[in-house]
Amino acid sequence: MVTGKRDFLSENAKDLIRRAGIFHIVTISGMQMTLVAGLFFVGLRRLLAASQTLALNYPIKKWAAALAMVGALLYDIGTGSRVGTERALVMTLIMLAAVLVDRPSLSMRNLALAVFFVVAFEPEAILGASFQLSFAAVGALIAVYESRGAYLAQSRTRSQPARPQSRLAEWREAALDRLLHGPGALLVATLCATSATASFMAYDFHELSPYVLIGNPLTLAVIEFFAVPCALLGAALYPFGLDGFVWRWLEMGIDLIVWLAGLIAAAPGASLHVKAFAPWALLFLALAVLSAVLWRTWTLRATAIPLALVGLLGAGGGVGFDMIVPATGDAAAIRLPSGELTLLGRKPGAFAAEQWLRADADARAPSDARSAAACDESGCVGRLADGRAVSLVLARGAFLEDCARAAIVVTPLRAPNGCAAPIVIDREKLAETGAISLRLLKDGAVAWTTARGIDEDRPWSRRPAQTPRQSLAEEDEYSDAELAEPLD
Repeated sequence: MVTGKRDFLSENAKDLIRRAGIFHIVTISGMQMTLVAGLFFVGLRRLLAASQTLALNYPIKKWAAALAMVGALLYDIGTGSRVGTERALVMTLIMLAAVLVDRPSLSMRNLALAVFFVVAFEPEAILGASFQLSFAAVGALIAVYESRGAYLAQSRTRSQPARPQSRLAEWREAALDRLLHGPGALLVATLCATSATASFMAYDFHELSPYVLIGNPLTLAVIEFFAVPCALLGAALYPFGLDGFVWRWLEMGIDLIVWLAGLIAAAPGASLHVKAFAPWALLFLALAVLSAVLWRTWTLRATAIPLALVGLLGAGGGVGFDMIVPATGDAAAIRLPSGELTLLGRKPGAFAAEQWLRADADARAPSDARSAAACDESGCVGRLADGRAVSLVLARGAFLEDCARAAIVVTPLRAPNGCAAPIVIDREKLAETGAISLRLLKDGAVAWTTARGIDEDRPWSRRPAQTPRQSLAEEDEYSDAELAEPLD
């Protein structure tokens, strides 16, 4: 939270925090920006209010808001000004600017302005998980805040009943009061924000955390007590060399959060893995979230129900894959007759391999998904569920044998023109298509899905130059540098 870097967190700590559903606490995003700006705003306002002359004669609330905007800007710069932080900064600045012009700071209009600003400068951000999660969560929280305000206003203006209320009515009023104040309000806000972001979490990360309602309030309390005050005080004392004791105090908070995360992550069903959605499912789920938070009447909000049902139908009917190849061509994942995936390659990219397994709702680590493949220095060999042989060729000397016996040849090199394999995925093919996934059909055919179209030629994605293929007899023309490049 002080530097915007989490490189020194151990992988075990990151994994525990992620499985507990509280990974947002280690990213500089809306929560951190709001806490920092809120501390500046409230602290400066109270400091100014200590002077009777200032409090009675000057708009100290607006002064505090303006100074909090400066503090938020400095915090954004100090933490590296990442994309997620910039979105949080825009939202925070709009909220504080609303104070300057005497408008409600929390409203859907302000959220719409933040969305417009981000999309105007970064239109590609709308497809990113950070944009989807942050604005869905904030939209849900604002909807809850506005509904809460409307209910409280209605309660204040409602006349006293002419006759005593029934026990059921009294119990309902008491339950609503507990849900609108204190810890109950925090749980309701967490539930609404989690529900609004659940579909995006499942789509982008293939994972859901059922215990987030427990982990979020606990860790937020620790962060407010330890992290934010220590971050501000430690940053202020650092230039004078007086910050050592602050970080010792902060260490207690970090240890407590990791301990809580481990406790939650160890609970049964703490992390639910979700298979890849159908491409259209997220559209309907997003429309369901928008319908639930944007409409003002319950009748219109009810339109979220059919939209969510259609989205859930698509979420459960996603089409899987039997083989996937990254754009580099130096690795692959194939589905075995047992239904599990196995990885081919000397060093499959850890991130890509993890995403392949997650998209298949497979909780195994990439290192545990390589036992079914036979690999050597020349490449790897495996078999698909229908018995077809797949060869990953990493050395040119293996082409002669593998092209003759394999049904599918994958290689980061340029395959020779005489390769007899029915399907060849080499450097030139991947340059045209990007990453590729294959799905085996019942009639023995293969359905292809590519990251880019073969005829795609746009200013930002030019069609690769065509070069003639080499034959097996001309394989000596491959240079050592050409062969080494894709394997590094």
